Amino acid sequence: MTLISLVVPCYNEQASIPIFYKTVEKILTQFANHSGHYQWEYWFINDGSTDKTLDELEILNTKDPNRVHYIDFTRNFGKEAALLAGFTQADGQYIGVMDVDLQDPPELLPKMIELLDTTDNDVIATQRTGRNGEPRIRSWCSDRFYSLINKISKVKMRSGVRDYRLMRRSVVTAIISLPEYNRFSKGIFSWVGFKTKYLTFPHHDRVAGKTHWSFSQLVSYSLDGIMDFSAVPLAIASWIGIISFILAIFGLIFIVVRALIYGDPTIGWPSLVTIILMVGGIQLLCLGIIGKYISKIYLETKHRPLYLIKKER
Repeated sequence: MTLISLVVPCYNEQASIPIFYKTVEKILTQFANHSGHYQWEYWFINDGSTDKTLDELEILNTKDPNRVHYIDFTRNFGKEAALLAGFTQADGQYIGVMDVDLQDPPELLPKMIELLDTTDNDVIATQRTGRNGEPRIRSWCSDRFYSLINKISKVKMRSGVRDYRLMRRSVVTAIISLPEYNRFSKGIFSWVGFKTKYLTFPHHDRVAGKTHWSFSQLVSYSLDGIMDFSAVPLAIASWIGIISFILAIFGLIFIVVRALIYGDPTIGWPSLVTIILMVGGIQLLCLGIIGKYISKIYLETKHRPLYLIKKER
């Protein structure tokens, strides 16, 4: 009997949870009745929700204690921590990741399971083929991010790929073994390797509620991903310094030659102030890039846990 564990992060999703459970249960029950040798469990991760998400999870746990399990964090630690907590607790031979808002179509689950059973793929991942209903600026920025990260990082990531996937136990074991505090799961999924097949699907709207990812959070998350998987920003900071130094030398030579030939009729305070501000801005930019990397090192050296559990069932 093959056990399938579904890891489902939740943050203020009280309206989505009952719909998600009912929908997935129906699909997996029909599939299991047809195939006959599958069991499944849910690991819901309550990531510091402030609504009645925990109450909904407790209701499901009471209704179906053998399948429905949940972890209640002491506060909001983020989706990366929620995924790691779920991976650590899941017991299945196959482990899946799904969003509770049903933007990840559960209708694909039977096909994903069959592909793991009948092929030598280690991961069946999903890729969204369109972004209908999403703000154009967000879609454009997302495409630019993947274009950039694939140019500056050795780890290649596909645009439109979701966290929604089904993995063999060996893949999850490899993911859990990575000890870093600063986690970017899209990069980690690619970094660990393993043979992966992608299934495509069109964009689905949320079944309830609204997204909890603001544009600024997505930008910050993207910057973290770049710095977690590339040292190119540090190299850029170094090249900016080198180029600025070379330009300063040429500028100094130009000023000296011009003064010798034409004299120096004007003092040039405005240009001097402009140059000082420009060079100062470049220095602050470079220091900011270096500081961001140092802050990540600082967090790693603290060895704090990625999450704290208040309740688990």
